[in-house]
Amino acid sequence: MPANESTTVENDAPLQVAVVVGSVREGRQGRAVADWFLGAAVGHDGLDLDVIDLADVDLPLVMPGWGGTPSPEAVAALTNVSPRLAAADAFVVVTPEYNHSFPAALKNFIDWHHTQWQAKPVGFVSYGGLAGGVRAVEQLRLVFAELHATTVRDAVSLHGPWSGLGEDGAPRDATVCEGAAKGMLGQLAWWGRALRTARSSRPYQG
Repeated sequence: MPANESTTVENDAPLQVAVVVGSVREGRQGRAVADWFLGAAVGHDGLDLDVIDLADVDLPLVMPGWGGTPSPEAVAALTNVSPRLAAADAFVVVTPEYNHSFPAALKNFIDWHHTQWQAKPVGFVSYGGLAGGVRAVEQLRLVFAELHATTVRDAVSLHGPWSGLGEDGAPRDATVCEGAAKGMLGQLAWWGRALRTARSSRPYQG
């Protein structure tokens, strides 16, 4: 197959998107937010979404030193999730804002990985009070920049109680939130395909 035809086939392949649910707190809204987002993403063609809920990932806080061997508990957790991150073309992080930042469990999960994030785009769905989680997202942008990932400009923010989730799990301001999700996914899809093609033609040297 000629190179240009191979590139066309690759660009037409579904974009593999890992959706990371970052909160593990009891009584969290994170899974409800993620479920709403998955529903909003249904109309966006060409996406294959894989949900990684950190409440189901039992990663220890203690990491091995450089060149060390992870504990059996870490290996068991990583065996399930690390290949899924590696296979992803893009990521969406669903995060609350805790004390002007993002959850410790999310930072721990991010830090257990490195090459899996490189040269891939990251989008955000955040939720919280007046700020709607935007301060958590701004800090996550710095973290992912260090990991050689590209964060997309637009994000989805659920500001409680105005656009936060209602009792049925849907945003109160559905029109605005769905529009924000559409915009973010459009950017994520563009960067996801562009960077997938770039990685295929020339492996990223981070």
